[in-house]
Parts: sequence; structure tokens; C-alpha cells
Amino acid sequence: MTNPESCRYAKSHEWVCLEGDGAVVGLSDHAQKEITDVVFVELPKVGRKVGQGEAVAVVESVKAAFDFYAPVSGEVCAVNEELSSNPALVNQSPHDKGWFFKLKPSVPGEARQLMDHAAYQEFLKTAAH
Repeated sequence: MTNPESCRYAKSHEWVCLEGDGAVVGLSDHAQKEITDVVFVELPKVGRKVGQGEAVAVVESVKAAFDFYAPVSGEVCAVNEELSSNPALVNQSPHDKGWFFKLKPSVPGEARQLMDHAAYQEFLKTAAH
């Protein structure tokens, strides 16, 4: 399980949590509450090289479909296969069972450019309305 307080956050509500020389990526708890019931997640292919801010996945909820952006650059080394059969995991457990993919970051220090948990909470207060 990733600890939300140890993750870094993009303004587009993706999180990344560094683990050793890899990283786990998912959708923030705030975002999953906003979009409500996730019904489908299209994940990137393992081996795909992604750039920070690049659209790499698609999330569909009962409300709408939207792009999911890579919070950091790297190569996708694993995807959460459980999401294809149970996309509701994104809503039920966004930092544990609802992660999207793992990647090997390719730009050292890039995650430090993102907001830490406290800054993200402040961002949510100003971005909400």
C-alpha cells in the first residue's frame, strides 16, 4: 500500500510514489471522489516510454471519460491487471488496490517538481471553486 502522505501529486490529480528505483502511479482520492463510479480504465502497455504530462491512460466513469497523465517520465514496467475486471478498485482503494501502473523513472528528481501531500491539500482548497 502506498501512503498518500509520502506521494507526490500533479495538478491533474495523478499521484506517484517512489519505491526504490521504481514508482507506483495512480489517481488521487480527491479525483476518484469527484468522478464517482469508475467503470473502465484503459492502461498503457508494459514497455511504453512515457513523458511527464503525457496522456497515458483513459479513465471512464458514469459521468465522463478523461485522460490520465504520467506524473513523471519513465518506462512502464507493470500495469494493474485487476483494474480491467474490477475498475471500481480506483474508487474503493485509490492508494492500495487501485493503482494504475508502475514505471522506472527516467528523469532523476522529476518527482520533486510535483506537490507533496500538504501542498496538494492546499491546492485542492484553491482549485475547488
